[in-house]
Amino acid sequence: MVNLSAVLEFIAAWFRSLGVPEPIVHWGHPVMMAIVVFVMGSFVGLTGWRSKLVEDKDAALKSRRDHRSIAPWMFLFMALGYTGGVLSLVMQHQPIMESPHFWTGSIVLLLLLINGAIALNGFIGNRATLRIVHAYLGSAALCLMLLHAVLGLKLGLAI
Repeated sequence: MVNLSAVLEFIAAWFRSLGVPEPIVHWGHPVMMAIVVFVMGSFVGLTGWRSKLVEDKDAALKSRRDHRSIAPWMFLFMALGYTGGVLSLVMQHQPIMESPHFWTGSIVLLLLLINGAIALNGFIGNRATLRIVHAYLGSAALCLMLLHAVLGLKLGLAI
C-alpha cells in the first residue's frame, strides 16, 4: 500500500519552509471548508430542492439556474479543500488514512463527483428517475458533510 504521507512530504516540506503560522496550518482548512460547506452547500441544496418543489415556473427556473451556477464551484472548492486538508495533516506529521474525517471527506467527494456526472450527462435524456437520484444523492452528500464537519472538529481538537 502506498504511504500517502511519504508521497506528499516534499510538498508539505515546501509549505513548512514558508513559515506559515501554526494556527493557520492547524485551523485554516476547517475555517475555509466550514464556509464552503455551510454557505455554498446550503445554497446549492436549497436551490436544488427549490427548483423541484416550487410551483412558480419562473422561480423554479431561477433556482435551477442558481443551482447549476454554484454547484460546480462548490465541488471545485471542496476538492481543493480536500487537498489542503490532506496537506495540512502531512505538514503536522499526522496520519491521514486512519482518520474517519479523511474517509468521510473522500466519500463526500465521490458522491458529488457521481452527482455531477449525472447532471453533466443531462440526466441521460432528462430521465425523471435520474433527477430524483441526483436530488437524494446530493442531499445524502450534504448530510454526510455535517458528520464530516463534526469529525473534523474532533480531529482538530485532538491534534
